[in-house]
Amino acid sequence: MTGYGKSVLQLPTKKITIELKSLNSKNLDLNARMPSIYREKELAIRKQLADALVRGKIDFSIYVEVTGEDTSSQINKPVVKQYINQLKDVVDGDAIELLKMAVRFPDALNTVREEIDDNEWKAIQTEINNAVTKLTAYRLDEGNVLEKDFTERVSTIENILEKVIEMDPLRVEAVRERLLKGVEELKEKYDENRFEQELVYYIEKFDITEEKVRLKNHLNYFIETLKTKDSNGKKLGFISQEIGREINTIGSKSNYAPMQQLVVQMKDELEKIKEQLLNVL
Repeated sequence: MTGYGKSVLQLPTKKITIELKSLNSKNLDLNARMPSIYREKELAIRKQLADALVRGKIDFSIYVEVTGEDTSSQINKPVVKQYINQLKDVVDGDAIELLKMAVRFPDALNTVREEIDDNEWKAIQTEINNAVTKLTAYRLDEGNVLEKDFTERVSTIENILEKVIEMDPLRVEAVRERLLKGVEELKEKYDENRFEQELVYYIEKFDITEEKVRLKNHLNYFIETLKTKDSNGKKLGFISQEIGREINTIGSKSNYAPMQQLVVQMKDELEKIKEQLLNVL
């Protein structure tokens, strides 16, 4: 969700620059900086940005540069003249020096509060949309890169899962031999039929057939969701949690070192997917 957008509006008496910066965040975190004249429009601006950007840590800024003769401050001539006359009664001085002193006193300047012109506001809204469009294009470029990365990592997990499936019969046999060896080392007589029943029960507890099927389904669902046109970052996050749950269960049930090594590889790929999901809307 990183991105940058900038748009410039040139008016007769001032230049307005609008900047948007976006960083990764699970929710929308909007920070707005603007001159006081535009504060009355802040709620409208926030809604405009929230509807367009959805998620991310957003920094929004409006910069104003006065390029004409327009000013909101005017000299209060009667007050300044009174200050100068009073100063003349106190000290003898050059008129210019007295003027410099007088304009520093309270009420020497009248500040007229500016009002936002409707046409100016509409133009600003248009430029905000232009900045959003540029930021969105930046995000889309990043999204295309992420889509390729997700697809490759899911494919890697699928390939590792195939190795797990191929290894499963060897794992079961290894567990059987290990248990049989353990019983034989006890050098005690045992009922072979009863031992076989207990062995079947024990191995069934470590059966991972369901986990393998669910994991494959979750991986397919992740890719299907990734290819939809809607923003599904949170949904992909939920699916990745389900993928992680199945991988963890396979790891806890495997009881077989070679398979556990494959599980670690799947976890590593999934962790990288989760990190990058913070970049998806």
